Amino acid sequence: MADINRRLGLRHLRSAPTSHIRHHKRGRLVHDGPGLSFWFRPLSAALSEVPVDDRELAMAFHARTSDFQDVTVQATVTYRISDPAVAAARLDFSVDPDSGVWRGAPLEQLSTLLTETAQQHALDVLARTPLAAALVDGVASVRGRIADGLAAEPRLPATGIEVVAVRVVAIRPEPEVERALRTPAREQIQQEADRATYERRAVAVERERAIAENELASRIELARREEQLVEQHGTNARREAEEEAAADGVRAEAEAARTVRLARAEAEAARTTGEARAQAQAAWLRAHSDTDTATLHALTATRLAENLPRIDSLTLSPDVLTGLLAKLGRPGGEER
Repeated sequence: MADINRRLGLRHLRSAPTSHIRHHKRGRLVHDGPGLSFWFRPLSAALSEVPVDDRELAMAFHARTSDFQDVTVQATVTYRISDPAVAAARLDFSVDPDSGVWRGAPLEQLSTLLTETAQQHALDVLARTPLAAALVDGVASVRGRIADGLAAEPRLPATGIEVVAVRVVAIRPEPEVERALRTPAREQIQQEADRATYERRAVAVERERAIAENELASRIELARREEQLVEQHGTNARREAEEEAAADGVRAEAEAARTVRLARAEAEAARTTGEARAQAQAAWLRAHSDTDTATLHALTATRLAENLPRIDSLTLSPDVLTGLLAKLGRPGGEER
């Protein structure tokens, strides 16, 4: 909207760079261009303000597919007024010289023209497309058809309008139909999720089984090695016992042999000693066999005296001395 100020019956207009101003004075074009600033008399001026910037027109309309399903098309058309003079001649872009406000609604007329033209071409392409195809590939086909239709529409160049771009945001079915269409996909996704869960659990079970088998194999191997260790301990103990028994046998045999040798030596020594003693006794007897009795008694007394304790004094009574002398003087006296 142009900025208009009042000064002493005159008006001053200042427009934006994106607005094209056309100023007619008494039917003659005085000012024509964007971003103008000038003074004018309101009673003799006719002003038009045509926007020349790119504008976005959002639209949403209903259509029906070939299988009689209602869908909603959401699209956006970008356009600009490329010929302001033609647009100002075809549409009412005049502004109030006091307020700078459009007297009519030219942009609404452009919006209606563009919306109806785009809707016509979208309905035409969707009427020959089933719902499934429209939901899958309908966006591209509808966008292309709308762009081609707007480019071929003769009213747009005749109005000074240039279409810059066409975008189709979405094609959506009715909520009930959309839920019905989502159900198989959701079930398939759920089945895929269940299958993935089952496979994951199967893999987990298989891994647990493998771990259990490995643990069991480890236990079996450990038990087998423990059995081998026990068997080896038994073998070592048995071998040690056998070796100790053999050593004890050798020691016992050696001890027995030594004992036998000692016994034999002692027997031989005893026999030798006995023989020597017997020979000495025999010689002693032979030496004393030729000695008279008195001499033997004297020797006996001598030996007896050698074996008796020391006697400092000895008193012999006549009776004892008489009896002793009688025995010593008796030839061949008998021992009593």
